[in-house]
Amino acid sequence: MTTLAGAVHFWLQQSKELVFVTALPSYPKVTIVVPAHNEEIVIAQTVRAILELNYPPEQVELLLFADNCNDRTAEAMRQVANLPEYRNRDVQIIERVGTGGKAGVLNDALPMAQGEYIGVYDADAMPEKNALYFLVRKAIENPERYMAVFGRNKTRNAQQNFLTKCINQEIVVTQRIQHCAIWHMFKIGRIPGTNFIINRDFAKSIGGWSDGALTEDTDISFKIMQSGKLIALAYNSEAFQQEPERLHDYYFQRLRWAKGNYQVVIHNFKHLFNRSNWRVKLEVMYYSATFFWFDAAIVLSNIIFLSNIAFLIARAFNPALSIPFTFGENNTAIMQVLLINWLLMIILYLLQISIAMSTQFGQATTNQIWIALASYFTYSQLFIIVSLHAVISVGLDALFHRDGSVWVKTKRFNN
Repeated sequence: MTTLAGAVHFWLQQSKELVFVTALPSYPKVTIVVPAHNEEIVIAQTVRAILELNYPPEQVELLLFADNCNDRTAEAMRQVANLPEYRNRDVQIIERVGTGGKAGVLNDALPMAQGEYIGVYDADAMPEKNALYFLVRKAIENPERYMAVFGRNKTRNAQQNFLTKCINQEIVVTQRIQHCAIWHMFKIGRIPGTNFIINRDFAKSIGGWSDGALTEDTDISFKIMQSGKLIALAYNSEAFQQEPERLHDYYFQRLRWAKGNYQVVIHNFKHLFNRSNWRVKLEVMYYSATFFWFDAAIVLSNIIFLSNIAFLIARAFNPALSIPFTFGENNTAIMQVLLINWLLMIILYLLQISIAMSTQFGQATTNQIWIALASYFTYSQLFIIVSLHAVISVGLDALFHRDGSVWVKTKRFNN
Protein backbone atom coordinates (compact mmCIF):
# COMPACT_ATOMS: atom_id res chain seq x y z
CA MET A 1 0.00 0.00 0.00
CA THR A 2 2.93 2.32 0.71
CA THR A 3 4.54 1.80 -2.69
CA LEU A 4 1.15 2.00 -4.40
CA ALA A 5 0.44 5.38 -2.78
CA GLY A 6 3.92 6.62 -3.73
CA ALA A 7 3.46 5.51 -7.33
CA VAL A 8 0.05 7.20 -7.60
CA HIS A 9 1.57 10.48 -6.36
CA PHE A 10 4.46 10.10 -8.81
CA TRP A 11 2.23 9.49 -11.83
CA LEU A 12 -0.23 12.25 -10.91
CA GLN A 13 2.73 14.63 -11.13
CA GLN A 14 4.25 13.19 -14.30
CA SER A 15 0.93 12.99 -16.16
CA LYS A 16 0.75 16.80 -16.14
CA GLU A 17 4.07 17.23 -17.93
CA LEU A 18 4.81 17.05 -21.65
CA VAL A 19 8.23 15.61 -22.37
CA PHE A 20 10.13 16.79 -25.45
CA VAL A 21 13.28 15.42 -27.03
CA THR A 22 15.47 18.53 -27.20
CA ALA A 23 19.22 19.00 -27.63
CA LEU A 24 21.29 18.12 -24.57
CA PRO A 25 23.94 20.51 -23.22
CA SER A 26 26.49 17.74 -23.82
CA TYR A 27 26.62 14.24 -25.26
CA PRO A 28 29.10 12.16 -23.26
CA LYS A 29 30.51 9.13 -25.04
CA VAL A 30 28.73 5.90 -24.15
CA THR A 31 30.12 2.39 -24.55
CA ILE A 32 27.22 0.00 -25.03
CA VAL A 33 27.93 -3.60 -24.05
CA VAL A 34 25.78 -6.49 -25.26
CA PRO A 35 26.53 -9.88 -23.63
CA ALA A 36 25.14 -12.67 -25.82
CA HIS A 37 25.33 -16.41 -25.19
CA ASN A 38 23.82 -18.43 -28.05
CA GLU A 39 21.47 -15.62 -29.12
CA GLU A 40 21.42 -16.05 -32.91
CA ILE A 41 17.62 -15.81 -33.00
CA VAL A 42 17.30 -12.32 -31.50
CA ILE A 43 20.72 -10.64 -31.65
CA ALA A 44 20.38 -9.08 -35.12
CA GLN A 45 17.23 -7.15 -34.18
CA THR A 46 18.86 -5.91 -30.99
CA VAL A 47 22.05 -4.73 -32.74
CA ARG A 48 20.01 -2.88 -35.36
CA ALA A 49 17.93 -1.17 -32.68
CA ILE A 50 21.06 -0.03 -30.83
CA LEU A 51 22.69 1.31 -33.99
CA GLU A 52 19.50 3.27 -34.75
CA LEU A 53 19.39 5.01 -31.35
CA ASN A 54 18.71 8.74 -31.37
CA TYR A 55 22.17 9.69 -30.09
CA PRO A 56 25.19 11.09 -31.96
CA PRO A 57 26.74 8.02 -33.70
CA GLU A 58 30.30 9.23 -33.09
CA GLN A 59 29.55 9.23 -29.35
CA VAL A 60 28.51 5.57 -29.25
CA GLU A 61 30.96 2.68 -29.00
CA LEU A 62 29.36 -0.76 -29.33
CA LEU A 63 31.00 -3.87 -27.83
CA LEU A 64 29.24 -7.06 -28.88
CA PHE A 65 30.29 -10.13 -26.91
CA ALA A 66 29.56 -13.58 -28.31
CA ASP A 67 30.12 -15.27 -24.96
CA ASN A 68 31.08 -18.97 -25.16
CA CYS A 69 28.73 -19.43 -28.11
CA ASN A 70 28.31 -22.61 -30.14
CA ASP A 71 25.80 -21.18 -32.61
CA ARG A 72 25.77 -18.37 -35.22
CA THR A 73 25.59 -15.45 -32.76
CA ALA A 74 28.90 -13.88 -33.85
CA GLU A 75 28.03 -14.33 -37.53
CA ALA A 76 24.66 -12.63 -37.04
CA MET A 77 26.44 -9.74 -35.31
CA ARG A 78 28.86 -9.35 -38.23
CA GLN A 79 26.08 -9.42 -40.81
CA VAL A 80 24.45 -6.38 -39.21
CA ALA A 81 27.73 -4.55 -38.52
CA ASN A 82 28.78 -5.00 -42.18
CA LEU A 83 25.64 -3.46 -43.62
CA PRO A 84 26.49 -0.34 -45.69
CA GLU A 85 24.69 2.05 -43.34
CA TYR A 86 26.71 0.83 -40.32
CA ARG A 87 30.19 0.26 -41.78
CA ASN A 88 31.55 3.51 -40.34
CA ARG A 89 30.20 2.87 -36.86
CA ASP A 90 32.45 2.00 -33.91
CA VAL A 91 31.49 -1.65 -33.48
CA GLN A 92 33.67 -4.40 -32.04
CA ILE A 93 32.67 -8.07 -32.02
CA ILE A 94 34.44 -10.13 -29.38
CA GLU A 95 34.17 -13.91 -29.42
CA ARG A 96 34.77 -14.52 -25.74
CA VAL A 97 35.81 -17.77 -24.10
CA GLY A 98 35.83 -17.30 -20.37
CA THR A 99 34.00 -17.66 -17.07
CA GLY A 100 31.81 -15.46 -14.92
CA GLY A 101 28.75 -15.35 -17.18
CA LYS A 102 27.22 -11.93 -17.85
CA ALA A 103 29.13 -10.36 -14.96
CA GLY A 104 32.37 -11.72 -16.42
CA VAL A 105 31.55 -10.13 -19.78
CA LEU A 106 30.87 -6.75 -18.17
CA ASN A 107 34.13 -6.93 -16.21
CA ASP A 108 36.03 -7.76 -19.41
CA ALA A 109 34.40 -4.74 -21.06
CA LEU A 110 35.46 -2.30 -18.31
CA PRO A 111 39.12 -1.90 -19.38
CA MET A 112 38.15 -1.88 -23.07
CA ALA A 113 35.46 0.79 -22.83
CA GLN A 114 36.32 4.28 -24.08
CA GLY A 115 33.05 5.91 -23.06
CA GLU A 116 32.39 8.00 -19.99
CA TYR A 117 29.39 5.76 -19.36
CA ILE A 118 28.85 2.07 -19.96
CA GLY A 119 25.39 1.10 -21.19
CA VAL A 120 24.12 -2.48 -21.02
CA TYR A 121 21.51 -4.19 -23.18
CA ASP A 122 20.71 -7.88 -23.09
CA ALA A 123 20.68 -9.71 -26.40
CA ASP A 124 16.87 -9.82 -26.47
CA ALA A 125 16.32 -6.20 -25.34
CA MET A 126 15.53 -3.84 -28.21
CA PRO A 127 15.85 -0.23 -26.99
CA GLU A 128 13.28 2.31 -28.14
CA LYS A 129 14.82 5.02 -30.33
CA ASN A 130 15.18 7.57 -27.51
CA ALA A 131 16.11 5.11 -24.74
CA LEU A 132 19.77 6.15 -24.49
CA TYR A 133 18.91 9.84 -24.86
CA PHE A 134 16.70 9.75 -21.75
CA LEU A 135 19.25 7.76 -19.74
CA VAL A 136 22.00 10.28 -20.49
CA ARG A 137 19.68 13.23 -19.95
CA LYS A 138 18.96 12.01 -16.43
CA ALA A 139 22.63 11.28 -15.71
CA ILE A 140 23.83 14.77 -16.58
CA GLU A 141 21.17 16.35 -14.36
CA ASN A 142 23.39 15.52 -11.39
CA PRO A 143 26.55 13.75 -12.58
CA GLU A 144 28.19 13.91 -9.13
CA ARG A 145 25.43 11.87 -7.47
CA TYR A 146 23.77 9.89 -10.29
CA MET A 147 26.43 7.25 -10.88
CA ALA A 148 23.95 5.01 -12.68
CA VAL A 149 20.63 5.55 -14.44
CA PHE A 150 18.06 2.91 -15.34
CA GLY A 151 15.02 2.87 -17.58
CA ARG A 152 12.05 0.57 -18.06
CA ASN A 153 11.67 -2.72 -19.87
CA LYS A 154 8.51 -3.78 -21.67
CA THR A 155 7.37 -7.19 -22.85
CA ARG A 156 7.61 -7.43 -26.63
CA ASN A 157 5.77 -10.78 -26.80
CA ALA A 158 3.08 -9.93 -24.24
CA GLN A 159 0.20 -11.26 -26.36
CA GLN A 160 1.78 -14.63 -27.13
CA ASN A 161 -0.11 -16.69 -24.53
CA PHE A 162 -1.54 -16.57 -21.00
CA LEU A 163 1.92 -16.90 -19.42
CA THR A 164 3.37 -13.92 -21.29
CA LYS A 165 0.27 -11.85 -20.49
CA CYS A 166 0.82 -12.55 -16.79
CA ILE A 167 4.54 -11.78 -17.05
CA ASN A 168 3.67 -8.52 -18.79
CA GLN A 169 1.42 -7.52 -15.88
CA GLU A 170 4.12 -8.40 -13.36
CA ILE A 171 6.74 -6.34 -15.20
CA VAL A 172 4.44 -3.34 -15.61
CA VAL A 173 3.59 -3.41 -11.88
CA THR A 174 7.23 -3.81 -10.86
CA GLN A 175 8.45 -0.97 -13.03
CA ARG A 176 5.48 1.42 -12.95
CA ILE A 177 4.61 0.95 -9.26
CA GLN A 178 7.56 -0.35 -7.24
CA HIS A 179 10.47 1.25 -9.10
CA CYS A 180 8.73 4.60 -9.54
CA ALA A 181 7.50 4.68 -5.95
CA ILE A 182 10.77 3.90 -4.19
CA TRP A 183 12.64 6.39 -6.40
CA HIS A 184 9.98 9.04 -5.81
CA MET A 185 9.83 8.53 -2.03
CA PHE A 186 13.35 7.45 -1.06
CA LYS A 187 15.58 8.12 -4.11
CA ILE A 188 16.34 4.40 -4.21
CA GLY A 189 16.98 2.87 -7.63
CA ARG A 190 17.56 -0.72 -8.68
CA ILE A 191 19.65 -1.50 -11.72
CA PRO A 192 17.73 -3.89 -13.97
CA GLY A 193 19.45 -6.49 -16.11
CA THR A 194 19.20 -4.31 -19.19
CA ASN A 195 18.61 -0.71 -20.34
CA PHE A 196 20.85 1.15 -17.91
CA ILE A 197 24.06 3.17 -17.91
CA ILE A 198 26.75 3.41 -15.25
CA ASN A 199 29.70 5.77 -14.92
CA ARG A 200 32.71 3.80 -16.16
CA ASP A 201 35.26 5.19 -13.67
CA PHE A 202 32.85 4.69 -10.79
CA ALA A 203 32.20 1.08 -11.85
CA LYS A 204 35.94 0.49 -11.76
CA SER A 205 36.27 2.13 -8.35
CA ILE A 206 33.76 -0.28 -6.75
CA GLY A 207 35.38 -3.34 -8.33
CA GLY A 208 32.93 -3.86 -11.16
CA TRP A 209 30.52 -6.77 -11.12
CA SER A 210 30.74 -9.92 -9.02
CA ASP A 211 31.81 -12.73 -11.37
CA GLY A 212 29.30 -15.56 -11.48
CA ALA A 213 26.56 -13.63 -9.65
CA LEU A 214 23.13 -14.95 -10.65
CA THR A 215 21.66 -11.45 -10.30
CA GLU A 216 24.62 -9.21 -11.03
CA ASP A 217 22.25 -6.25 -11.32
CA THR A 218 20.97 -6.53 -7.72
CA ASP A 219 24.49 -7.14 -6.45
CA ILE A 220 25.97 -3.99 -8.01
CA SER A 221 22.91 -1.96 -6.95
CA PHE A 222 23.80 -2.65 -3.33
CA LYS A 223 27.42 -1.68 -4.01
CA ILE A 224 26.35 1.66 -5.47
CA MET A 225 23.99 2.44 -2.60
CA GLN A 226 26.63 1.49 -0.05
CA SER A 227 28.93 4.12 -1.59
CA GLY A 228 26.33 6.82 -0.94
CA LYS A 229 25.73 7.49 -4.65
CA LEU A 230 22.35 7.19 -6.36
CA ILE A 231 20.83 5.04 -9.10
CA ALA A 232 18.45 7.42 -10.86
CA LEU A 233 15.24 6.53 -12.67
CA ALA A 234 14.71 7.69 -16.25
CA TYR A 235 11.12 6.53 -16.59
CA ASN A 236 10.86 7.59 -20.26
CA SER A 237 13.69 5.30 -21.34
CA GLU A 238 12.21 2.06 -22.66
CA ALA A 239 13.48 -1.23 -24.05
CA PHE A 240 11.44 -4.15 -25.35
CA GLN A 241 12.56 -7.57 -24.15
CA GLN A 242 11.40 -11.08 -24.94
CA GLU A 243 9.93 -13.05 -22.05
CA PRO A 244 9.68 -16.85 -21.66
CA GLU A 245 6.78 -18.40 -23.51
CA ARG A 246 6.97 -21.83 -21.90
CA LEU A 247 6.43 -22.66 -18.22
CA HIS A 248 9.69 -24.61 -18.03
CA ASP A 249 11.75 -21.65 -19.28
CA TYR A 250 9.90 -19.23 -17.04
CA TYR A 251 10.37 -21.41 -13.95
CA PHE A 252 14.12 -21.76 -14.27
CA GLN A 253 14.59 -18.08 -15.15
CA ARG A 254 12.72 -17.03 -12.00
CA LEU A 255 14.48 -19.69 -9.95
CA ARG A 256 17.80 -18.14 -10.98
CA TRP A 257 16.54 -14.67 -10.08
CA ALA A 258 15.20 -15.84 -6.72
CA LYS A 259 18.44 -17.65 -5.86
CA GLY A 260 20.46 -14.61 -6.84
CA ASN A 261 18.30 -12.31 -4.72
CA TYR A 262 18.54 -14.64 -1.73
CA GLN A 263 22.32 -14.71 -2.09
CA VAL A 264 22.53 -10.90 -2.27
CA VAL A 265 20.19 -10.41 0.71
CA ILE A 266 22.08 -12.93 2.84
CA HIS A 267 25.38 -11.28 1.88
CA ASN A 268 24.08 -7.82 2.79
CA PHE A 269 22.05 -8.79 5.86
CA LYS A 270 24.90 -7.70 8.13
CA HIS A 271 24.31 -4.10 7.05
CA LEU A 272 21.14 -4.02 9.13
CA PHE A 273 23.35 -4.01 12.23
CA ASN A 274 26.29 -1.81 11.24
CA ARG A 275 26.81 1.82 10.26
CA SER A 276 25.79 1.31 6.64
CA ASN A 277 23.97 3.67 4.30
CA TRP A 278 20.30 3.94 5.30
CA ARG A 279 19.16 3.12 1.78
CA VAL A 280 21.02 -0.20 1.98
CA LYS A 281 19.29 -0.96 5.28
CA LEU A 282 15.88 -0.15 3.81
CA GLU A 283 16.51 -2.32 0.75
CA VAL A 284 17.73 -5.24 2.87
CA MET A 285 14.56 -4.93 4.98
CA TYR A 286 12.42 -4.77 1.82
CA TYR A 287 14.02 -7.82 0.21
CA SER A 288 14.01 -9.74 3.51
CA ALA A 289 10.31 -9.00 4.02
CA THR A 290 9.54 -10.15 0.47
CA PHE A 291 11.70 -13.27 0.23
CA PHE A 292 11.71 -14.47 3.85
CA TRP A 293 8.92 -13.04 6.00
CA PHE A 294 6.17 -12.87 3.37
CA ASP A 295 7.10 -16.21 1.82
CA ALA A 296 7.22 -17.96 5.20
CA ALA A 297 3.85 -16.46 6.17
CA ILE A 298 2.23 -17.65 2.93
CA VAL A 299 3.64 -21.17 3.32
CA LEU A 300 2.48 -21.34 6.96
CA SER A 301 -0.96 -20.06 5.96
CA ASN A 302 -1.30 -22.73 3.27
CA ILE A 303 -0.21 -25.47 5.67
CA ILE A 304 -2.87 -24.38 8.21
CA PHE A 305 -5.55 -24.08 5.54
CA LEU A 306 -4.87 -27.45 3.88
CA SER A 307 -4.55 -29.22 7.25
CA ASN A 308 -7.90 -27.90 8.43
CA ILE A 309 -9.55 -28.84 5.12
CA ALA A 310 -8.15 -32.38 5.41
CA PHE A 311 -9.45 -32.75 8.98
CA LEU A 312 -12.87 -31.35 8.02
CA ILE A 313 -13.14 -34.05 5.35
CA ALA A 314 -11.92 -36.72 7.78
CA ARG A 315 -14.53 -35.65 10.36
CA ALA A 316 -17.24 -36.76 7.97
CA PHE A 317 -16.04 -40.32 8.63
CA ASN A 318 -14.88 -39.85 12.24
CA PRO A 319 -16.79 -37.09 14.14
CA ALA A 320 -14.48 -37.47 17.14
CA LEU A 321 -11.63 -35.78 15.28
CA SER A 322 -10.95 -32.16 16.21
CA ILE A 323 -9.70 -29.40 13.91
CA PRO A 324 -5.96 -28.88 14.68
CA PHE A 325 -5.73 -25.12 14.05
CA THR A 326 -8.55 -23.17 15.71
CA PHE A 327 -9.02 -19.98 17.73
CA GLY A 328 -11.52 -21.42 20.16
CA GLU A 329 -14.84 -23.22 20.28
CA ASN A 330 -16.60 -20.74 17.97
CA ASN A 331 -14.55 -19.71 14.94
CA THR A 332 -17.34 -18.04 12.98
CA ALA A 333 -16.34 -14.44 13.76
CA ILE A 334 -12.65 -15.14 13.13
CA MET A 335 -13.48 -16.84 9.82
CA GLN A 336 -15.50 -13.81 8.73
CA VAL A 337 -12.62 -11.44 9.56
CA LEU A 338 -10.11 -13.62 7.70
CA LEU A 339 -12.43 -13.90 4.71
CA ILE A 340 -12.76 -10.11 4.53
CA ASN A 341 -8.96 -9.83 4.83
CA TRP A 342 -8.51 -12.28 1.95
CA LEU A 343 -10.97 -10.35 -0.22
CA LEU A 344 -9.16 -7.08 0.58
CA MET A 345 -5.90 -8.71 -0.50
CA ILE A 346 -7.41 -9.67 -3.86
CA ILE A 347 -8.83 -6.16 -4.29
CA LEU A 348 -5.43 -4.63 -3.50
CA TYR A 349 -3.80 -6.98 -6.02
CA LEU A 350 -6.29 -5.99 -8.74
CA LEU A 351 -6.04 -2.30 -7.82
CA GLN A 352 -2.25 -2.37 -8.09
CA ILE A 353 -2.34 -3.97 -11.53
CA SER A 354 -5.12 -1.67 -12.76
CA ILE A 355 -3.29 1.49 -11.67
CA ALA A 356 -0.04 0.24 -13.19
CA MET A 357 -1.77 -0.53 -16.49
CA SER A 358 -3.44 2.88 -16.57
CA THR A 359 -0.01 4.56 -16.63
CA GLN A 360 1.02 2.79 -19.83
CA PHE A 361 -0.54 3.51 -23.20
CA GLY A 362 -2.84 0.78 -24.49
CA GLN A 363 -2.65 -1.44 -21.38
CA ALA A 364 -5.70 -0.31 -19.39
CA THR A 365 -8.32 -2.67 -20.81
CA THR A 366 -11.15 -4.68 -19.27
CA ASN A 367 -9.40 -7.85 -20.38
CA GLN A 368 -6.45 -7.01 -18.13
CA ILE A 369 -8.70 -7.19 -15.08
CA TRP A 370 -9.82 -10.71 -15.94
CA ILE A 371 -6.23 -11.76 -16.62
CA ALA A 372 -5.19 -10.28 -13.26
CA LEU A 373 -7.95 -12.16 -11.45
CA ALA A 374 -6.97 -15.43 -13.12
CA SER A 375 -3.27 -14.84 -12.45
CA TYR A 376 -3.92 -14.33 -8.72
CA PHE A 377 -5.00 -17.96 -8.37
CA THR A 378 -2.48 -19.42 -10.85
CA TYR A 379 0.56 -17.45 -11.97
CA SER A 380 1.11 -15.62 -8.67
CA GLN A 381 1.04 -18.86 -6.69
CA LEU A 382 4.13 -20.03 -8.56
CA PHE A 383 6.09 -17.47 -6.53
CA ILE A 384 5.70 -19.73 -3.48
CA ILE A 385 7.06 -22.80 -5.27
CA VAL A 386 9.93 -20.89 -6.90
CA SER A 387 10.90 -19.26 -3.60
CA LEU A 388 10.86 -22.53 -1.68
CA HIS A 389 12.94 -24.21 -4.39
CA ALA A 390 15.38 -21.29 -4.31
CA VAL A 391 15.76 -21.37 -0.51
CA ILE A 392 16.39 -25.11 -0.52
CA SER A 393 18.84 -24.81 -3.41
CA VAL A 394 20.80 -21.97 -1.76
CA GLY A 395 20.96 -23.98 1.47
CA LEU A 396 22.15 -27.14 -0.30
CA ASP A 397 24.74 -25.13 -2.26
CA ALA A 398 26.19 -23.87 1.00
CA LEU A 399 25.97 -27.26 2.74
CA PHE A 400 27.60 -29.29 -0.03
CA HIS A 401 29.82 -26.48 -1.39
CA ARG A 402 28.16 -26.67 -4.80
CA ASP A 403 28.60 -24.09 -7.52
CA GLY A 404 25.46 -22.00 -7.10
CA SER A 405 26.10 -19.84 -10.15
CA VAL A 406 25.04 -22.45 -12.75
CA TRP A 407 21.84 -21.47 -14.53
CA VAL A 408 19.60 -22.69 -17.33
CA LYS A 409 19.54 -20.43 -20.40
CA THR A 410 16.16 -18.93 -21.30
CA LYS A 411 14.93 -20.13 -24.68
CA ARG A 412 14.35 -17.47 -27.36
CA PHE A 413 11.62 -17.37 -29.99
CA ASN A 414 11.22 -15.79 -33.42
CA ASN A 415 8.75 -12.96 -32.76
